[in-house]
Amino acid sequence: MTIYCDESGGLNAGAMTFAAVMLTPQVAADIHARFRSVTGLRSELKGSRISVVERAYLLELFDRAGGRAWVAVAKRDTLTQPPDGAPLSDLALYAALLNLAVGRWLPETGGVCTDVVIDEGRYDVAILAKVREEIQAGLGRWGRASLADSRRSEGVQIADVIANSLFNIAVASPRAHRIQRMIEPMLASKTIRVAELQQVA
Repeated sequence: MTIYCDESGGLNAGAMTFAAVMLTPQVAADIHARFRSVTGLRSELKGSRISVVERAYLLELFDRAGGRAWVAVAKRDTLTQPPDGAPLSDLALYAALLNLAVGRWLPETGGVCTDVVIDEGRYDVAILAKVREEIQAGLGRWGRASLADSRRSEGVQIADVIANSLFNIAVASPRAHRIQRMIEPMLASKTIRVAELQQVA
């Protein structure tokens, strides 16, 4: 299995979410092929760009294919500030959310070799390489952590849609109510599980 990772939002936007989606590469490719054949999408699949109906269809395909996700969520208004009073950076929050989401998966892998693929698009590659090294240390000999260009990774693009869906809910966007209705059955079935980050260590 592979864990595909991507984030949505930021402190200035009121919340940041980080999705760690477990799929095989073949299933991720199959979801994409079906979604694109029905919707006609030719560009990169992004949660911020698709319609509500397209989002619902993508989530339905993900659910039917047996996909699962942990999503770490941090809301600016409920996040405990660092004890030293220093401003919290988006990068520190990103790293904490990544560690939380992927950390929830590791006990469930049963020692099976798991690859973690992280979107390389948000921060400088050199900075993300350090984040990747931390995840690799946690995986040990059980898997491999790597960075990927989201435009070339179907799994990362699916993670983007799921992260963006929880971001919309977290900030109560105009689409939040409809997205909440879409997500509720997946939360009830634990297809998508949410872990709230309260403080960055």
